[in-house]
Amino acid sequence: MSARSPAFRTPAPRVSGGAIVTARSCFFQYGESIIEGGSLGYRDGKVSKVLAMTDVKKFFLDAFHHLGSNRGLPVVDVRFYPYAGLRHTIRLRSGQVYVRLSDICKDSPPEVMRALAFVLVARLLGKKIPPVHDRTYREYSLTPEVMRSSDIARRGRGRKMISGARGNSYDLEKMFAKLNRRYFDSSLEKPTLTWSQRKTRSILGHHDRVYDTIVISKSLDSTQVPEWFVEFIIYHEMLHMKHAARMINGRRYYHTAAFRLDERRFAKYDEAQRWLEQIARRRRVPRTRAA
Repeated sequence: MSARSPAFRTPAPRVSGGAIVTARSCFFQYGESIIEGGSLGYRDGKVSKVLAMTDVKKFFLDAFHHLGSNRGLPVVDVRFYPYAGLRHTIRLRSGQVYVRLSDICKDSPPEVMRALAFVLVARLLGKKIPPVHDRTYREYSLTPEVMRSSDIARRGRGRKMISGARGNSYDLEKMFAKLNRRYFDSSLEKPTLTWSQRKTRSILGHHDRVYDTIVISKSLDSTQVPEWFVEFIIYHEMLHMKHAARMINGRRYYHTAAFRLDERRFAKYDEAQRWLEQIARRRRVPRTRAA
C-alpha cells in the first residue's frame, strides 16, 4: 500500500485493492532473490518461520486449484523482487505463470502469503477474491511495520519525476502560498510542487506523502482553464497534508467527513464541481471526482 494519497482523478472502473488487470496480466498494488529453504527470522521481537519458495509456490498452485475450475494447474515461477514499495505482479505467458512479489513480504506469516496468492490468482482469472483472503492481506498491508517498510523502499528505490512548479500559464508555488495564507493561516510547510510530466487524461492531481510532493496535471496549465479551478485542485491536495487518513474496519479512508467539510470552504466550490463535470463530458469519461 503506497503512501500516496488518492489522486484527484476521473475514476476508471473501480477495482478493489488497487489492482490493475488486463487479459494477460495482473498488477496488484496493495534482488532478484529466491529463498532456497526455510529459515528463521525476527518479526516484532518474535522468531518466525520464513517460508521456503516451494511452500510459496504451493500456495499459488492451491489458489489455481480452488479458483481455476477445470483449467488444470499451470507451471508457476515465483520470485521476490525489490520493488519500490509494496507491489506484486502476476502474468500469464505461453501457458506459464510468472509471479513477482515485493521482497517486503519475505518474512510474512504463512496465512498472509496464502491470502496474497489467492488475491493475485483471483485477479488474474477474473474471479471474486475470497473475503477471508482479501481481509487477511489487507490487514497485513496496513500494519505500521509494513507501511513503514514500504515507505522506506519507495524513498530508497524509487524516484519522483519533477518538472517544476512554473508552467506556461500558472505558477504552482505562487498559488500554494496564496491558498496557504487564505485557508490555512500559512501553517502548511511548502512541499515540492510540480506539473506532471505529461497531460494526463484522468488524474488531475495527487499528494505524495513519501516524497512530500504535490503533482498537478499538465493539462490544467492553460489559459483556457480558470485560475481558480487550478487553485481548487491544489487546495484539495493541500487538504491531504492537513487531514491524515483514517483506518476504519481495516480500510484506509482519505476523504473523511472533516476533509469534505473543509473542502466546501473553497470560495468557488460549487463552480469547481461543475467544471469537473464539464471535463468528464469533454473527455467522455465518468463524472470527474476526487478519488
